[in-house]
Amino acid sequence: MVEKLKEKIGEISEPRRTFKGNIRHKLEDIIIIGLCAVISNGEDYEDMEIFGIANEEWLREKLRLELPNGIPSKITFERVYEALKPEELSKYLNECLEAKRPEREVTPIDGKTLKGSKNGDKAALHVVSVWASETQITLGEIAVDEKSNEITAIPEVLNIVDISGDIVTIDAMGCQKEITGKITEKEADYVIGLKGNQGNLHKAVEEHFLYEPSCYQTVYTEEKNGGRYEQREYYLETELSWLEYRKEWSNLNAVGMVKTAVERNGEVSFEIRYFITSLTDADEFAYAVRKHWSIENQLHWRLDVIFREDSLKVKKGNAPLNMHILRAKSLFLLKNVYIKKKISMRKLRYLASLDTNFLERILLGSISSNS
Repeated sequence: MVEKLKEKIGEISEPRRTFKGNIRHKLEDIIIIGLCAVISNGEDYEDMEIFGIANEEWLREKLRLELPNGIPSKITFERVYEALKPEELSKYLNECLEAKRPEREVTPIDGKTLKGSKNGDKAALHVVSVWASETQITLGEIAVDEKSNEITAIPEVLNIVDISGDIVTIDAMGCQKEITGKITEKEADYVIGLKGNQGNLHKAVEEHFLYEPSCYQTVYTEEKNGGRYEQREYYLETELSWLEYRKEWSNLNAVGMVKTAVERNGEVSFEIRYFITSLTDADEFAYAVRKHWSIENQLHWRLDVIFREDSLKVKKGNAPLNMHILRAKSLFLLKNVYIKKKISMRKLRYLASLDTNFLERILLGSISSNS
C-alpha cells in the first residue's frame, strides 16, 4: 500500500507555492507520517512531528520515505493540512486502501458536526459523508458551515462518489426531489425517510397506510440485545396509482412504513416511520432501513469514542475535514488488520503506537490469519 500511496499522492495538487523554490519536505512524507501518527494514537500536528522524530529510522528504512530535510515541523504539517484539497485526499487514500466492495450495498448518507472546528463566531463545520455499510469505508465527504446546509451538500457529495448499483439511504432531511433525481442519475436505488418537511406527500402516505386496505408486502424482525428487545414490522406498498405526487419524484416505485416497538427495563416505546423508495422488494427495503444506522454506530460513534473527534481542536482552512478523513481511513485500516486475540480498536491504536511492526501490518492491510 505504501508504494501505491506514494504514487497516488503524486496526483494530489501541490497546495504549497512552488515558484519560490523553498519546499523542504515532500508531500508524500507529510501525508504518510500524518496517517501513521493518527493510527498510532496521534491527535494533532505536534503528535505528527513527535511520531516522525521517534520513528525516523523506521520511516526511512521500512517505508522508504526520503525525508530530504528530516522530519517536518508541526507548523509544516499544519500549513499543508489546512491547504490540501479534501476531495483529493479522500479519493486517493481510498484508491490505495483497495477496499473490495460488493456489487450492491447499502450506502447511508448522514452528517456529523465537528465540534472542535468552531472558531470564534464561526459555527463548527458539519461533515456530510457517504458510507459503504458492508465495506465500512467512507466513499466521500463534504463539509458545510451549518447542519441546515446538509440538503445542498448531498447532491454535491453524490457527484464525487461511485454508488452505481447501491441502495442509498438518507433520513427525512434529504427527502428532496433533486436528491432522488441525482441518485437515479448515478444509477442507484434509494430509501429516504418521509416526515412533515414534505407535508402533502407525508400526509397522503400516512393516510393510505392508516385507512386504505391493501395487500402490502410485509417483513417482521425481532432483536434481543442485553436488556433491550425490539420488534419491527415493515410494510411496502408498490401500487401507487392513488398517489398523485408520484411522478414528481424520480424513480419512485413504492412507499414504506416501519412500526417499531422497543422494550427496555420494563418500559415499551412505539414509533411509526414512513419512507419513499425506488425498491420493490420488502426484504431489501427492510434490510436497507436497518443498515442505515451503521453510519452512526460504525462511523460517527467510533470516531468520537476511539479517536475522541468531538474534543479535538482543529479550526483553520481545510484542516478539520482533512483530519476527519485521516481518522476515517485509519478506522478502516484498524478494522481490517488481523490479530489473534480480539481487542478493541482503542487498544489496537495503542499497540500500533508501541510496535512499528504492527503499524506496518496495519498499513499493509494484513487480514490473513497466517500473518
